[in-house]
Order: sequence, then C-alpha cells, then structure tokens
Amino acid sequence: MRILNNIRYLFASLLLFLLLFSGCRYGRELSGMDSPRNEFVCCLEDMISKNPQKVCEKIDSMLPLAADSNFRYRLLVLKAKSKLFQSEIDSSSVLLRQVTGYCRRNKADGEIRHLYADVYNMWGNIYGRRAVYDSALWAFQKAYHYASGENASEGLLNICINLADAYVRRGRFDLSSYWYNHSLAIADSLQLPPHRRFPVYYGLAQVNMELRDFHLCDYYYDLASRFYEEMQPYEKHIYLNNRGNSYYFRQDYKEALEYFRRSLALTTAYPDMEFERNLTMVNLGEVFLLLDQTDSASYYLHRCHRFFSSVGNASALYYIDTQLVELALKEGDVARAKRLLRKTKSTAHIEPNMIRIRNRYLEHYFKAVGDYRNAYKYRELNGKMDDSIRNERVKMRAAEIALRYRRDSTLMQQELFIRQKENQVLQLHQWLWGIVSLVVVLTMAAGVCLSYRRRKREKEMWRLQTAITSLRLENIRNRISPHFIFNVLNREMNLRKEEEESQNLMELTRLLRRNLELTDKLAVSLSDELDFVRTYVSLEGRSLGEGFEFQLEVAADIRTDRVMVPAMLLQIPVENAIKHALRLKEGRRLLRITVGSDGKEVIMTVTDNGGGYRPKSANHGTGTGMKVITQTIQLLNFYNTRPIVMRISNVPVGDDGTTGCQVLFRVPLDYSYTLKKTRRDER
Repeated sequence: MRILNNIRYLFASLLLFLLLFSGCRYGRELSGMDSPRNEFVCCLEDMISKNPQKVCEKIDSMLPLAADSNFRYRLLVLKAKSKLFQSEIDSSSVLLRQVTGYCRRNKADGEIRHLYADVYNMWGNIYGRRAVYDSALWAFQKAYHYASGENASEGLLNICINLADAYVRRGRFDLSSYWYNHSLAIADSLQLPPHRRFPVYYGLAQVNMELRDFHLCDYYYDLASRFYEEMQPYEKHIYLNNRGNSYYFRQDYKEALEYFRRSLALTTAYPDMEFERNLTMVNLGEVFLLLDQTDSASYYLHRCHRFFSSVGNASALYYIDTQLVELALKEGDVARAKRLLRKTKSTAHIEPNMIRIRNRYLEHYFKAVGDYRNAYKYRELNGKMDDSIRNERVKMRAAEIALRYRRDSTLMQQELFIRQKENQVLQLHQWLWGIVSLVVVLTMAAGVCLSYRRRKREKEMWRLQTAITSLRLENIRNRISPHFIFNVLNREMNLRKEEEESQNLMELTRLLRRNLELTDKLAVSLSDELDFVRTYVSLEGRSLGEGFEFQLEVAADIRTDRVMVPAMLLQIPVENAIKHALRLKEGRRLLRITVGSDGKEVIMTVTDNGGGYRPKSANHGTGTGMKVITQTIQLLNFYNTRPIVMRISNVPVGDDGTTGCQVLFRVPLDYSYTLKKTRRDER
C-alpha cells in the first residue's frame, strides 16, 4: 500500500502536477509569443488529461507546417507529455532529447529558458516514474533554475511542488515541507485564489501523513477536498489515493478501502489512466490482504504485477513481491513465500515506508519458519525507523520555524522596499506637478504672445485696408480728372460728324461707368480689366496722333473670364505710360500689352517705348497709382502662400532698340482674394 503512495507520487504527483498544473496555465505565461499559437497550445494542454492520444494526433498534423522554431518544440514538449500520460516513457524521452538539443543550439534567454524549464520538469517526471529519485531531484532543480530567472509564475509554482514531492520520496520531510511552504509563498505573491492551491494542500497532507501527524494531515486534506469538483481527473486520483493511504497508516482499513475503490472507479472511466489504475490495484491488494480477504488480494496483486513488469518499474515490483510473500504466508504456503523472497530483486531506490512495510512482512515470515532471532531483528529495525520518523518530525518543525522567520524577514524587507518606492513615487508626483505647472504657465504666456501678435496683425491689416481705401479715393479723384473730361467733350463737340461724335461720347460714358464699378472691387476678371484698358486707350489714343500704336496679345489657352486679377492692375501702368512717357515723345509711340501663362501663373506685361523709367524725371508724376497697386499686392500677399510678383524694368523696344519701360506681373492661378482675420499660412 505504501508503494502506492510511492508510485502515486512517482507518476501522479510528479507527472500530474507537471503536466496538468503546468499545462495550459504555464503555457499562458509565455510572453512575447504569437497569440493564436499560444492559444492553440493551451487548448491542447487542456485536452491531455482527457484524451492524450487525440492530442498526439493533432500535434502530428501540425508539425509538418511548423518550421524549426520555438513553436515547433513547444509542440514536441506537449507531445512528450501526452506520451508520458499514455505510459510510453521511451517515446517521451526521445522527444525530450530533440527539444534539449534545440535549446542547446540557441541562446538561453526568453522563450528558450521556458522551454528548458518545461523540458527538465518533464525529465524529473520520467525519472520519478522510473523511481530514480536522485535524478528526478536533479532535473527538478534544473527546472527551478531556469524558471526562477524571471518573476514568480505558475510554472515556477508547479516546479516547487514537484521538488517537494521528490523530497517526500527521498524521506527528506523537512525539505519537502520547505518547498511546499515556498509554493504557498509563490501562490501568495501571484494572488492565486484558494481553489488554485489545492495541490499544495494535499502535498502538505502527504508530508504530515509520512510523519504520522494525522491531525494536520486531515486538516490539509479537508482544505483540498473543498475543490474536488474543480480538480482534473489525475488530481482527483492523487487526492483519493493519498487520502486512502492516510487511513491505511492509521490502520483504518475499511475507510481506506472506500477511497481506493473511488480511485479505481475514477481511473477505470479514463482508459489512458492505466498507470494510475494499476497503482490503485496495488493499494487495494494490500488492504484486502490486511483484511484477510486473500482471494481479492491475490486478484488485484497479480493483475498489477503484470503491468509493472511490462513497464519495468523495479520499485513497484519490489513492493508487490513483498505483499505476495505475505499473501503466501496467509495462505499457509511457507515454501512459496521462501521462493518469492529468494527471487525478489533489491533496488537502490526504496522509500523508508516501503522498507518499514517489508520489514514487518519479513518479521511475519521468520516467525512462521521459527527463526525468532531474525524476526526480532526486523522488529528492531522498524523501531529504529519509527524513532527516525519522530526525529524527522522535529527537524521539519524546526525547518518550518526557520521558514516562517525567513518569510517574516522577507515580508519586512518588502514592506520597507514598498515604503521607499512610495516615497520615490511621491517625489516623482511632486516633480510632475511642478513640470505641469511650468507647462501651464508657459502655455498661458505663449497664448498671450500669440494673442498679441494676432491683434498686431489685425491692426496692420486694417491700417493697410484704410490706406488702400484712401488711395483708391484719391485715385478716383485724380484718374479721370475734370480737365480730361472737358478736353474730350470739347474735342467731340467740334467734330461735325454725328455718328463719330455719338461713338466717342458713348465710349467716354462707358469708361466713366466702368471706372466707378472697378473702384468698388478688390479683384476683377482679366476680361473686365482688359475691356476697361481698351476703352481707355481708344479714347486717349486720339490725343497722341497718328504715330501712336497699341498692341494687345492674349495667349489662346487663357480664359480671361475665369482669371481674376487685382482691380486696376493693368490700367494704372497703361495710364502712366501714356501720360508720362508717350504723350511728350516725338515720332513712333508704341504701347504693348501681353498676357501669357506657364501653367501655374498668368504672366502680364505692359511695355512702352517712351524712353524708360526715370524716377528723377520732371514728368514722373505723383506715383499715387503705383502706390495703390503696390499696397494692394502687399495686402493680398499677406493672405496667400504664393505671392503676386511685380517687376519694373527698362528694356529695348522695337527694331531700333529704343529704350522703354516694362511693368511685369506674375499672378498665381490659385490666388485668393479673400481677406480673413486669421492668416491662412505663415510663410
């Protein structure tokens, strides 16, 4: 029966805790992994306890699609777990060697460390299944090394539980208690709810059972039993099997029998739990043996003997052979008992409880054959072992006190650390408030500056608009002067032809009307501007005589009715050319206007051959008209990204190379004539 306890740990506790407890939970801890792949692995891990064969099939279908990557070897680890659930230890070992080789080829950081932890945890379960507990401890310690490289996790919690179980198998109950309590500390740090801690509870119950402290043993089993319905099948088996063992050691065989029967019914419902099923049969065989029900004992012992012979579990076979010796004695067949003793093979990995049970059966055997000296010898050995168990109980209590002291010291250090961090956070908050206050002050100052600049721009805009209005009014008064009007009227009145007189008067009237219309607008179409210029030149040209020539060239691709220009942009340079350059010139007098485009701008020029622009000339005029144009362009450019460009230059005109004045304008096709209070684009 104690072998069951041994084997229970061997497979169920070690394997179950590793495979089930670390299954999907441990997989979800792996950070930085592709989420869909991680979810796929977790779903497969949840299926292991119910259908490990199906898990292997799904993994086999995925492996051809998985490259030589972490994901592929995670699948191989999962397949190794499934094989171990099916008691295919050799297949599981082969898969783990492949994963170990992959880990060694890569740098041990990040996900590789997680793979290492999982692989060594698996090796610990395999060594435990084979009852090689020293190797199992080595593997679990390696797994703990890789899993503890980062923050506490449920994977680390599982490894600590496995370490504790391994120390139980080695009879080191003080260390076992330490690792179980360390597991509880990790669970506290992870803030796991009580229903996630039941493996630790029935692990501590196991330790106290080994030390025959049944009061504490029942306390921890009762804690674990609250979450029985939430346990996985393998976890239920561990609970039922170990609790049955606790009643076995109290010699309450009927109660033990009830738990073992429940365990057998559970494992029978899951065909893949063959190992656990035969483990339960070992315990049933021993309980029936102690209840003197030799037929039932023989049935179960011989069934499980065949299974453990097939898997080569020397520790289980050693324990079963010992029970068969006692069975032979109870059936009165001393010769068969003697043969069984001779063929029983000793093993290097035997638990103390198993030795104690064997010594008790050997005491019975030597009494039966009349060798009372050896019978007394084995009774004395068991007495020493009982003393050793009491000594272990004292050591465990001392270890628990030391652990509590270390935990209290750690908690105090953590509390001090938290207080230091809180002070640092408080200082950081003070700095943040200072920075925020400074930013607010600077923002307000920037807002005041921007508001001041905006108001300044608005004042400048109104000043420019006022100046333009004033200049426009002055230009209205000066452009079509009364002297000009009377000269034209006198000249027309002296004409004798009524038709011609009527035409001139009509053009004069049209000019006056268009002048008043254009004066009220900031921008007009190029068509209207050219029409006004033609009317003005036709009236003024007669005073210049026969030598005056007017040329107007407009490119064919320009839609003059869709192109907008500032009002009087061409009329003012034309008027200046006639009044200040051509009127006093002798001989041929030329006035030419050209309108072209480069695809982005309309290019307009006003050219005369009146001797060029001379600022100090006595006939240069007041310059009012050009001021109107210049300030209008400045105002409009203030609200546009691409400006209107004006250039005045002296150029050679005609074949004789006479010097003349040319006024050039470049007006963007997308130019805006809307004056807004906020400038559209700061250049």
